[in-house]
Amino acid sequence: MISNENKFAPATKRRALIIISSGRQLPLSEPAEVKSISTGFFLIELAQVLKEFENEYEFTFATPDGNSPQLDINGLALVMHSVANIGYKTIPMRAEQFRSSYTVDAFRKRHSKLVARREQEVQLLERHLGRIPVSELLPNGEPELIAYRAELVSRLEKLPQTTFHSLPELVQRHRDPADPFKLTDFDFIHNPGGNAPMIDFRDNPWLGEILHVARENGVIISLICHAPVAVTSTRQRVDEQGRPYFVKSNPFLAATITTVPTIGELFALRYLYLRVPGKKTRLTYFVDKAIKEAGFKLAKALNIAAPQVVYEPSVQLLTGNGPQAVDMQSAKLRSILTSTRANHARESIPAVL
Repeated sequence: MISNENKFAPATKRRALIIISSGRQLPLSEPAEVKSISTGFFLIELAQVLKEFENEYEFTFATPDGNSPQLDINGLALVMHSVANIGYKTIPMRAEQFRSSYTVDAFRKRHSKLVARREQEVQLLERHLGRIPVSELLPNGEPELIAYRAELVSRLEKLPQTTFHSLPELVQRHRDPADPFKLTDFDFIHNPGGNAPMIDFRDNPWLGEILHVARENGVIISLICHAPVAVTSTRQRVDEQGRPYFVKSNPFLAATITTVPTIGELFALRYLYLRVPGKKTRLTYFVDKAIKEAGFKLAKALNIAAPQVVYEPSVQLLTGNGPQAVDMQSAKLRSILTSTRANHARESIPAVL
């Protein structure tokens, strides 16, 4: 069993909290005969943050219910690792895999740099998360993933299992005077996306409580892809008896949010892995619309496939619009943390009379 609170980490290491959705089945509203499809979180939206900060930070991992998160195999399609270039490479790279000349080896050789980045990210997964489940292959998934899923599952099955904290556990421990664990000890909280957050990040009062505690204590909050739906949870908090209540005045409403737009979701539902072949496929809701309905402002973008990152300093909230933005978001998170530390250092210097 891997502990995700390393008691033997150097005392100089700082701390970060990673909250991952544990959703595994994404509900559909259409077609009527398919109630849900296998889903999970996108590794690329977590791995770049782990890579950026692992030498300096000790990570604590949590999910809303304390169950292991499920890795979405579709987030490991090679095109995802082209990051900022996903938008214009998706259709051509998908088409390559349906030509009569296609072979897995030739496809991987042609995109060797993307293979190398994926391998680096899977090694980060092995180091930090251990054995976790992998989503099922979907009928409209990419052919290269059929071979890759079998390879990946074989690797992960050999690893020890990680324990994940639940959000109620973290809140209760934070409130316990006798428990040394405190949410205020974290420099930042990062939440990767994929479709899974649609299941358990929306209107979740325990998540809302953690985000409010983070805001009140200067902890940076990073949400990417579908994870920004978590801002809907800030409408609620949890009282000392564990009962949810609605927030009368929500400071998070000051933030402008970027996330996956409806038009991007519709494209995926028509052409990519989410599509049920031969059927009109629809989700039960769209993340950007849910965020707007909750009273938040959405960032505008002329090119929906281009990376977009938005930061609101008043609530320390950083959002990104998908895997194409992960490198930019990690760099921005680094910049914010560096600036915050510099400001704290200046404030700690006594004034010279």
